Amino acid sequence: MGPQVLAGLLLCLCAGPWAEGGKVLVVPMEGSHWLSMREAVRELHARGHHAVVLSPEVNMHVKPEDFFTTETYATPNTQDEFDYVMMGQVHVLFERVNFLKMFWNTMVGLKNASLIFQRSCEALLSHKDLIRRLNASSFDVVLTDPVYPCGAVLAKYLSLPAVFFLRGIPCDFDVEGTACPNPFSYVPRLLTRNSDHMTFLQRVKNMLYPLALKYICHASYTPYQRMASELLQREVSLVEVFSSASVWLFRGDFVMDYPRPVMPNMVFIGGINCANRKPLSQVCIGAFIPSMFQVRPI
Repeated sequence: MGPQVLAGLLLCLCAGPWAEGGKVLVVPMEGSHWLSMREAVRELHARGHHAVVLSPEVNMHVKPEDFFTTETYATPNTQDEFDYVMMGQVHVLFERVNFLKMFWNTMVGLKNASLIFQRSCEALLSHKDLIRRLNASSFDVVLTDPVYPCGAVLAKYLSLPAVFFLRGIPCDFDVEGTACPNPFSYVPRLLTRNSDHMTFLQRVKNMLYPLALKYICHASYTPYQRMASELLQREVSLVEVFSSASVWLFRGDFVMDYPRPVMPNMVFIGGINCANRKPLSQVCIGAFIPSMFQVRPI
């Protein structure tokens, strides 16, 4: 048994370093995006990993917790400006208006919000001492939401694997970054209100819709391309930045979303927000059960 025990001990010693916890640099998006990511960071901590959350001093939900370390940086935005942009456009999602007005209001809100996040990203990437400190911290991976591309740019600069944690990203950067097929005439686009059973005119609308996004995509995301080029000291496109991601974790699934082509590194994790489920109250049950037995016309 001596040689076998010795071989087993050597095997454990060899496997030991691979089982150690890693250092994760987390660059979150604000709002409900962070509330979802926070649970993932909590689980990483429970499994022995050390997470450092990089956040601007002016924010909404990213507050210190006992399961991660917070690293903050100053931004030119005031708290009042930030709160107005983040909360002032919520009503747009619930307005019952025609498609063109809803589209326009949404684009205006996105443009205002993108300006706030651009200023924040410029403050981060120009903070040389902080970037130098992050570079020397020997992180193993960057966990970020790419709808705010600053984390993706930072991961590329630090030459670290990037894991994207997202619900979705506009401008089709997910399909371009993964070289994924993207059949416009079959997969309904966000805000079009089309279903998977489209008429000919609806398919035309679905194909023209991305063209209407070109302006807002240019205004919202081109500054990040400039910042990435300045940081990396060479011309770089955002598609190149997004294509460097190791894994895309989509907080959705084909129960909520229509099926579409995916690539091997695109993983759907729908339901992750529902981990802490609670039983329905008697009031909810009383309101729900009668609706189940209503007779609906066929």
